Amino acid sequence: MQITASAVSLTVEDVAASTRFFTDHLGFRVQMSAEGFASLHRDDAGMHVVLLRRGIEVLPASYRDQTAAGVIVAFVVRDLEGEERRLRSEGVEISLPLREEPWGERLFQITDPNGVVVELVEWTTRAA
Repeated sequence: MQITASAVSLTVEDVAASTRFFTDHLGFRVQMSAEGFASLHRDDAGMHVVLLRRGIEVLPASYRDQTAAGVIVAFVVRDLEGEERRLRSEGVEISLPLREEPWGERLFQITDPNGVVVELVEWTTRAA
């Protein structure tokens, strides 16, 4: 098997609201879209973010009424503090403030209008 691309697919109530959040605040661009569907991409992200409207028939029947929950979409970035300042200045609520974990991960989280948690991460030197 040769993997040529990757994506995370998130089921949401309002595809347009999540699309605006990812494009306006996280720099993604719409690569494809149709009723109840959007595929978003950044050249530097290494993966696509696919948004599917809850109930859409492409989802397996047992998943159609569910939405993304318990999922954290994480992106490693440079200048974590700068990204936090930028997002705050754009009016994005920081849902988990900047913190550093003992294993060397610095992070903060934001949440899109559909409840999708996005974590921005910067790695530091690992603790002993």
